[in-house]
Amino acid sequence: MRIPLALVPLLLLSTSALADYSGHPKAAALLEKLRQEHGFSAAELDSVKAALTQAQRLPQLVEMEQKAPERTETWTRYSARIDKSRIDGGVALLRDQQPFLDRAEEEFGVPPAAIAAILGIETRYGRITGSIRVLDALATQGFEHPTRSAFFSSELEHFFVFCRDFRMDPVAMKGSYAGAMGAAQFMPSNYRRLSLDYDGSGGRDLWTLPDAIGSIGNYFVRYRPSQAWQRGEPLIIPARLLAPLPAGTEVNGKATAYNAGALLRAGFLAIDVNLPPDTPVGIIQLPLDDGSQEYWLALHNFYTVMTYNPRTFYAMAVAQLAQRIQQQLAAEAR
Repeated sequence: MRIPLALVPLLLLSTSALADYSGHPKAAALLEKLRQEHGFSAAELDSVKAALTQAQRLPQLVEMEQKAPERTETWTRYSARIDKSRIDGGVALLRDQQPFLDRAEEEFGVPPAAIAAILGIETRYGRITGSIRVLDALATQGFEHPTRSAFFSSELEHFFVFCRDFRMDPVAMKGSYAGAMGAAQFMPSNYRRLSLDYDGSGGRDLWTLPDAIGSIGNYFVRYRPSQAWQRGEPLIIPARLLAPLPAGTEVNGKATAYNAGALLRAGFLAIDVNLPPDTPVGIIQLPLDDGSQEYWLALHNFYTVMTYNPRTFYAMAVAQLAQRIQQQLAAEAR
């Protein structure tokens, strides 16, 4: 069951405990990395130690991360996020932020509707950016997550560098249960490396929509150059299953695994769009509540979206929300 966002702070208050992570065995390694690799002074290291003494231990965040809806729901339930309010909000964003969205498309090739869909799925266009202290989220999971502690420990390191360089109070910053921040929900490492000052304010503030818009475009091009956004290409194409897929067929993978011509000639899937035979594609299989499956072909840009969140459902929600925002905008223009 997905916990309503409004109830998350109450749940956390009921189960949090002061941890004083400054004495944790991993804290010494963190402090040494900050000193050696990021040039933290003695006074800055003392500030990090002071912050760690104030960290709250929130073990329920580990469970929330492990039971994220992308892992536990059917597509029928997950796709309910693509609701009228998100579509209408995306259309409004395209109108209200048109200069910044047009600029991002010109510079990075990412269509306005795709950037809007990221913002819509992540934070409902900046309205819900998270109420959990980033310090607590990253310290708890960095020091205690059973399988992903290395990732969260690295992000905790980047968080302290971010706070120093951006002159932020690490005890005051709030975000998601994973430690992501702002309307674009960037993790600290990506915030440091890929955020942009898109409104010319003199700072990179991802709680503002212009900076979030430009930063998403920049992310899709520069986060992983081998998976950079390809200008003018779609994300998904609906497909129909004509015969059972052979055993061993890759579905819901992390990258394109086939080319369209060979896949369609094999006779298992049909599509209503003419694709060049050498187009790299992947097969998406979405489980529905009635026990059936829905099929799509995913193209390169679909997997670019998956670098933002490596879950098939997430990328499909972004792709379909982008389509529906664009369709609604076109319908209103008639």
